[in-house]
Amino acid sequence: MKFSSFKLSALSSCLLLLSACSQHSVPQAPQNSQSLSSAEIPIDQPMAAKLQLREVDMNGAKTEDVQWLSLSAWPEVAALLSSKNKGLQILDDQQNVLHQIQGQFGRFDYRIGSERLLIAASNVQQQQIQLMSMNLKNKAWDKPSFIPKRSFKSEDVCLYTDAQGLSFAFLVGEEGLGEQWLVAQHEKALVQPQLVRRLSFPPASSVCKVNDSTAELFINEENVGVWAYPAHSEADMVRQAVDLVQPFGSMQGSPSAIAIVDDHVAVLDAEKPLLYRYQKQDKQWKAQPPLQLDTVKEAETLSVQGNLTDKSLLILDDKTVKVTDVEWETQTQTKAQNIITIPAEVQTEGVPSTGDAADDPAIWHNATQPSQSRILATDKQGGLQVNDLQGKTVQYLPVGRLNNVDVRYGFKWGNQTVDLAVASNRDHNSLHLFAIQPKTGKVSVLGELATTLDDIYGICMYRDAQGEIYAIPNDKNGTFVQYHITAAQQKLRAEEVQRFSVQTQPEGCVVDDATGRIFLGEEDVAVWVKDLNPKTQLPMQQVIGVGEVMHDDIEGMGLYHGKKQSYLVVSSQGNDSFVVLDAAAPYTVRGAFRVGINIDKGIDAVSETDGLDVSSLNFGGKWKQGMLVVQDGRKRMPETNQNFKYVPWEKIAQALHLD
Repeated sequence: MKFSSFKLSALSSCLLLLSACSQHSVPQAPQNSQSLSSAEIPIDQPMAAKLQLREVDMNGAKTEDVQWLSLSAWPEVAALLSSKNKGLQILDDQQNVLHQIQGQFGRFDYRIGSERLLIAASNVQQQQIQLMSMNLKNKAWDKPSFIPKRSFKSEDVCLYTDAQGLSFAFLVGEEGLGEQWLVAQHEKALVQPQLVRRLSFPPASSVCKVNDSTAELFINEENVGVWAYPAHSEADMVRQAVDLVQPFGSMQGSPSAIAIVDDHVAVLDAEKPLLYRYQKQDKQWKAQPPLQLDTVKEAETLSVQGNLTDKSLLILDDKTVKVTDVEWETQTQTKAQNIITIPAEVQTEGVPSTGDAADDPAIWHNATQPSQSRILATDKQGGLQVNDLQGKTVQYLPVGRLNNVDVRYGFKWGNQTVDLAVASNRDHNSLHLFAIQPKTGKVSVLGELATTLDDIYGICMYRDAQGEIYAIPNDKNGTFVQYHITAAQQKLRAEEVQRFSVQTQPEGCVVDDATGRIFLGEEDVAVWVKDLNPKTQLPMQQVIGVGEVMHDDIEGMGLYHGKKQSYLVVSSQGNDSFVVLDAAAPYTVRGAFRVGINIDKGIDAVSETDGLDVSSLNFGGKWKQGMLVVQDGRKRMPETNQNFKYVPWEKIAQALHLD
């Protein structure tokens, strides 16, 4: 039976691409399509009317996968088919082969961009995932590339394209093994795909599909149900049940094939002739009445295309291609907010400690040799790491669990003038002091000073107009204490000047030395500003609260002093972004951005940032306008110990149109 038997004769000219998630527009359903109404059907019961599936002759191809395909640049195209005897075929609506790639291919997925078509397919002969990229203007293929051969068999491969235009391949392997690979940029396959992270899926998983608009990865678990995971490479691997097999859910058999249909997820049952449908409402998945199919023996793959009211189903059932049409109302998928992404230029070596270890950086500027400046960074499991501008670790001081660190210049140490770094030491609830040699950047331990805090956490420093230096640590209970730091005859002393507090847990803070104001973060509430001059007694004021722009936790913060304007940069940990706002009232928000993947340099994106620092000083080269340094809570590409990323301020200023 021809494709034209179940679609309008004008199919080739009417197919419209809906998204890069194997979702496409089709013309109005044929007159003989089943008319379905689900209003009075119980959710856990199949519909009374069965959809009549029609077999389609694929001209002897031993089909492994088949999906609708619509290309505006190639209107004759109707479908894409993989097989073990006739390779990968691009078909028209009469099943004529428009293009063929020789080989033996299994499961595949594709994405369509403005200029290119990207296909990721299981090459059965080579036992590798093969990546193929076509230039849609001239229908020319790039030389294929391959994901290196894995230690496990890949049961399925599915693609995900993020807001940065990067495409990733998820591999679903035997016994719950899985991986995520960076495979393409703007649908052009990378010559050398990069492993992003290893994943743990349910042990009986065999099928996956990604909704790009919502960045959700859907995985089946045989005889159990279907799960939704975050697809973004920096996300935690937390899962949510879409539906489970009875008696825990409404599924009657075992879930197999999955398809994304606008704002719905469709799932075929491998044991029952049923097509389940789900829509997300209020962050929970709601089942719609399932569609009953007349014959399904062993559902393997599913592809759905259509407009918002009429859909065409393309099903591979026990190696037989079947089709049908159905009235099925969906809605256009709302895309998540697209935040500006800026890639990092440099990343440091990982801190020595494993797990959640890296926390807070402080930038030290070498006035005589800017290229020899240093980044001091805390390892909250072990000590202080000192990195150069290339990200190489030049020193490591194993002094204990240091949480936050800050730097000020011109500290009197006996007959010397050194630069001073102070860190909060959680082993002893103390201030840990370090000397930085102004000419060489060498860091050495000066000693510790006790505090009155019970659970020391964050810290920032202040140098007043007279050159006196202060350390301002905070406690998890919300208390801040300002200490005057001195070292007469090289004897360290900390004298309490004042204390103040917020109602809940703080951490990040930064002081504007020129104005004597401290900006501090109450993690789940707001950023506040306070005048440190105890004589003024000005009340604490809110700068920005948790809401649409700022997402808790509020973590690291730093000040950039431009020629015309100073900016406050804050880590909005809840959505892995960085918020930039004016550092003076009314504290206008200038924008937000994320630190994304740098493909050329193999640097992963940034997420779950605890601490940051920013400087407007000239460090030379790409850092002439200053730099931002941020902690990365999840190190990918490859997965190793946490580290820190450097971003030129010039790129931030350009992206957010800053003065």
